[in-house]
Amino acid sequence: MSKLEISVSPADDLIDVPRRIVVRGAAAGERVEVASSTLRAGGRWHSSASFVADAQGEVDLTLAEAVDGDYSGVSAMGLLWSQTPQQPGRREVFHADVQEPLVTTLTAKAGEHSADAELVQRLCVSGVTRRPLREQGLVGTLFLPAGDGPHPAVMILNGSGGGINEARAALYASRGYAALALAYFKAPGLSDYISNTPLEYFQSGLDWIRRNLKPRSDFVAISGQSRGGELVLLLGATFPEQVSAVLAYVPSALVHSGQNAADPAIGREGPTWLLNGQPLPHQWQNNRTASWQPFDEGPPPHRHALAMLTALQDEAAVARARIPVEKIQAPVLLFSAGDDGSWPSSLYSKMVSDKLKEAGHPYPVEWQDYQDAGHSILFPYVPTTQLSYAHPVSGRISTGGGQPLANAEADRHSWQQALAFLQHAVAAHISKKETP
Repeated sequence: MSKLEISVSPADDLIDVPRRIVVRGAAAGERVEVASSTLRAGGRWHSSASFVADAQGEVDLTLAEAVDGDYSGVSAMGLLWSQTPQQPGRREVFHADVQEPLVTTLTAKAGEHSADAELVQRLCVSGVTRRPLREQGLVGTLFLPAGDGPHPAVMILNGSGGGINEARAALYASRGYAALALAYFKAPGLSDYISNTPLEYFQSGLDWIRRNLKPRSDFVAISGQSRGGELVLLLGATFPEQVSAVLAYVPSALVHSGQNAADPAIGREGPTWLLNGQPLPHQWQNNRTASWQPFDEGPPPHRHALAMLTALQDEAAVARARIPVEKIQAPVLLFSAGDDGSWPSSLYSKMVSDKLKEAGHPYPVEWQDYQDAGHSILFPYVPTTQLSYAHPVSGRISTGGGQPLANAEADRHSWQQALAFLQHAVAAHISKKETP
């Protein structure tokens, strides 16, 4: 029997819960290697790091510095965020069934001895229910918390990859929110492209939530990332009385054209959003300086943000495309990335924050800018190593930017901030509703 032991505490919990991983039984000063292996959406992901056991023959990953391997320094969950796929190019880190837990095998080795342990991450706590939504033209998935309601609600919107963001909705439900992940393209029964998407579709989604879920104190927040971040700001400004809080991840301050998710028949400079059947003016429209050249030329991975910066030089076009965020009647939370390869989310978020401040926005406005992070800000303790990708619609090889450690820190901190922001927004909303 091996003298080594490896423990995980807690061994089985939600994905956003940090774990303490400790190896015991090594010799003082002995080199200890700890490896991880996780099956994610049918593909195996791996990582490993080496440590030096302390005077008691222990390696506590919350304290011990990795001296070699897939990450360096001290990071309690480094073995998870530093994982890379065995099959190059894979990016999906969650199972298709988000109710299926992610099981990571941890293996510690010191000399001739070894020990194993399991670390289980869940997106759903016991009692969370999942229900597909296919009503009134709406396509999505509803996750409801365990226990009797009513619960505050969140509508989750994806970015230019389209589809249904079940993972985020499941985690919101596990934290007490009725969560509707609403698709608007690239999902069954919907267009394959983002072009000419009517904003009234999302208004119908908000109406459906209120009518069918009767949220606590009528609280309905909207959360979106990337094009979804642009969208939630736009929805908050367009339907202010129906939005109780806005969480915008790596958003735009401007309405954009279809870009990489556009219908090829319409083109990437065609409109994205319609209101009352009419296209909204967008950044690329009649823009004298906009050029795709910095994005299109040069070797992959391409940085989409370089093209977006050319369009910002035409002040008149920017003014026409600006989202009127001052019309939002709710708290706003912005997350941006200083090394965003997809578009300049830090600059865009500053534009939003500055405009709300200038307008004397009467609700809380929070802005978290992660200087060295990239476009993909998710939630804690998932792999952050795959910086380049083939866009799910255009297929173009691009980079979201950032570095794995900075991206991992943005993942962790942003989710903590999102939960705190929502908690405060719900409390303020309830207080306002109950005040005579």
